[in-house]
Amino acid sequence: MKKNLLSLCLSLALTLGAPLAANADTPANVSIAPAISASTLQSLPWQPLVPPVSQDVKLDNVSPQINQGDIQGAIAAYTLPADRGSLEVTLSSISKNNSIYAPSVLVLDEHLRPAAYYPSSYFPYQPPGAMSSDRLEGTLKLTPALGQKQIYLLVYTTRQDLAKTTQLTNPAKAYAQGVGNAVPDIPDPIASHSTSGTIKLKVTAEQGSGNIMIGMLQPAPAATPVVVGSTAAVAAAPAPVPSKPAEPMLNDTETYFNNGIKQAVKAGDIDKALKLMNEAEKLGSTTARETFISSVKGKG
Repeated sequence: MKKNLLSLCLSLALTLGAPLAANADTPANVSIAPAISASTLQSLPWQPLVPPVSQDVKLDNVSPQINQGDIQGAIAAYTLPADRGSLEVTLSSISKNNSIYAPSVLVLDEHLRPAAYYPSSYFPYQPPGAMSSDRLEGTLKLTPALGQKQIYLLVYTTRQDLAKTTQLTNPAKAYAQGVGNAVPDIPDPIASHSTSGTIKLKVTAEQGSGNIMIGMLQPAPAATPVVVGSTAAVAAAPAPVPSKPAEPMLNDTETYFNNGIKQAVKAGDIDKALKLMNEAEKLGSTTARETFISSVKGKG
């Protein structure tokens, strides 16, 4: 226990209060996502996906459509369970006949409020492999907040992306690279972006925390994890039952964890605050949950 606590303390000393750096794995600020009316969202035929699941979807003229603002053409709309732990969603858009659907993804909380936005740049081109085709592909890691039943995932393309193209890898080049031959000096095909296409979704549930918390506070700045929604679900959540009785925590240790929770919430790092709360309760804390709830309410 002492070794684990020391490791946690060292980790906190290095990372507490440090903002999350923006990079290719970070979603864009949800405020720049194309606006979609509430009535449009409510009218969509949301299809439930229960992990683990893998699904191929053909988007065409008979698929649900949104032609509103910057959004154009066929879309895919899904609900994901919020009681399975963290969710990992891999989205692939497959090239066919030198045409490809450039996806963007909007994630919404239980009340259909935007929570995270993944523009098409989040799904870069991946060359063909032995078991895969040319594709645009990216992986989303999401953590639904406590108390929700489901969250929503909307896949669409935009007018801006329809004006662009994607350079593919010539099949002869891909083959040569795969078998170790000299790569021929031949041109690569160009795929136009289309309002239709084929996408693949693979959804798995994990017990560990994902990168994006869905459904708790108001949107955080772009440099911090995206967190939206109401704190009521957190306050109403039942306290976890320890797997075995824990001895009462020493006052100094209790204070250490409570201060860490407060600082993490203040910095907008709700994921870290939750981890600290859970770890403290495993070690016998009787005040960590109360500290977490009061800190979140004070920030909300």
